[in-house]
Amino acid sequence: MVRYQRCPQWRKWEKHIDEDEEQTFLMEFANSGYYKRSSPKLLYLLFISLLSCSFILAPHLFSSSTTFSLLYSTLIEDEGLASDMNINAPLCSAISNGAICCDRSSIRSDICIMKGDVRTQSTSFSIFVFGSEDRSSSKSRFSGILVDNEDGENQELQHERIKPYTRKWETSVMNTIDELHLIAKKDSTLDLYEQQCDVQHDVPAVFFSTGGYTGNVYHEFNDGILPLYITSQHFNKKVVFVIQDYHKWWVMKYGDILSQLSDYPPIDFSGDKRTHCFSEATVGLRIHDELSIDSSLMERNKDIVDFRDLLDRAYWPRIRGLIQDEEREAQEKLSVSPAFESSFEFNRGVQEDKLLKKPKLLIISRNGSRAITNENLLVKMAEKIGFEVEVLRPNPTTELAKIYRALNGSDVMIGVHGAAMTHFLFMKPHSVFIQVIPLGTEWAAEEYYGEPAKKLGLKYIGYQILARESSLYGKYDRDDPVLRDPQSVNKKGWEYTKKIYLDGQTVRLNLGRFRKRLVRSYDYMFSRMNQRPHLQYSQ
Repeated sequence: MVRYQRCPQWRKWEKHIDEDEEQTFLMEFANSGYYKRSSPKLLYLLFISLLSCSFILAPHLFSSSTTFSLLYSTLIEDEGLASDMNINAPLCSAISNGAICCDRSSIRSDICIMKGDVRTQSTSFSIFVFGSEDRSSSKSRFSGILVDNEDGENQELQHERIKPYTRKWETSVMNTIDELHLIAKKDSTLDLYEQQCDVQHDVPAVFFSTGGYTGNVYHEFNDGILPLYITSQHFNKKVVFVIQDYHKWWVMKYGDILSQLSDYPPIDFSGDKRTHCFSEATVGLRIHDELSIDSSLMERNKDIVDFRDLLDRAYWPRIRGLIQDEEREAQEKLSVSPAFESSFEFNRGVQEDKLLKKPKLLIISRNGSRAITNENLLVKMAEKIGFEVEVLRPNPTTELAKIYRALNGSDVMIGVHGAAMTHFLFMKPHSVFIQVIPLGTEWAAEEYYGEPAKKLGLKYIGYQILARESSLYGKYDRDDPVLRDPQSVNKKGWEYTKKIYLDGQTVRLNLGRFRKRLVRSYDYMFSRMNQRPHLQYSQ
């Protein structure tokens, strides 16, 4: 389930502040005429200072017992002068063969890159990478810890530990994720860890976990599917997914999406005891923000709209199959009852005419907590306004292609804050998303669904209910903090939020107040539909 806990965003703001300050600094410098007034004496002093620093640091830079992390040393190894480096290149972009490079800078997830002779050993939760010793130098290309072999000789070994799940900051769930051991060895020590390749792959691998909160649709997309897209799309499907905490149902549920990211069947890391060999492996997934993609961090500036295009490609083959099944069933009915044919054709023509003129409203219905108790009246009101209304009641076994079909064909979506709101990803850009926000869920509703929906290009409306529209109004005194100051209750901890606001309330909409949002949505979509014909997906 979603934790109502803000992830620190200081890195993003720090970047923006630094860039702004740097630009201001350079502009002020240029305007002040500093460069024109710089004297040879000043340049000479700067040169002497730089030369002095070089002598001081030299013993550390060239000592055989250097303590520089491989994270940084691999960026300049075999590359000549540091000035030749691309300072804008991502960490680990220049990792040397036979090494491991880990980027642990994100608060959300760690990611490690391995290049060389990569081999799995699932029984020990280990992944080995072997590389050649640099015989032109007495210093090996491996940095890390030293261990003794059976002959008492030191051998260099880099050992990294990683939990390949994207909620690094959340200790409770990360404690449920098994740790993988990444070990770099030289060819000369191959016999100590010799693992014959049972399966040799000619494409890279991406290792990740489907443990943690998997089972909740929000977490399945936010912690898994979207990070998998971010991490692997640049491979152009020439990649193998190796899954820790493998669930067959998850692979079946998201098989359509996985087939758009990889041409190869996924591997069960723990269940498949064979040794799989790769020339490159990425362990862990990159994640940007809640249900969104930062295009500035993506190759070719891919964004959340590109991800939705992938969903189109993933689900439309299945949707076309569903349409063909429906048409076949209709034809069978026609063959049994000829009198039904003219009626069917007439009704179909009327329905198509309606689709051209009426915006379609879809309500994602909930049972139990956070349900809309006057949903039937909401449907009637929407129909009077002019909407064609559909009520969708998804459950964990509902096929995603069917949900995608319903939402992709809708103009407006209404739902109460909860994991099912993740399905806004299935809406077409420029559609309307109305999220009903119960008491005590204001921040989470906006952070997890409202802001990401705007990034997708949806017209987002957050309907924050009044205390009178909550079932809690009849349970607590009007001056109780539960009604008057939900934020103070949330500060007590997650257990209070969950018990009171997520599991303990339902919603009875003030239809007169809510109607204004519906009318606004209807006018917007009706106007768009009159400007151009109703478009159907074609491929």
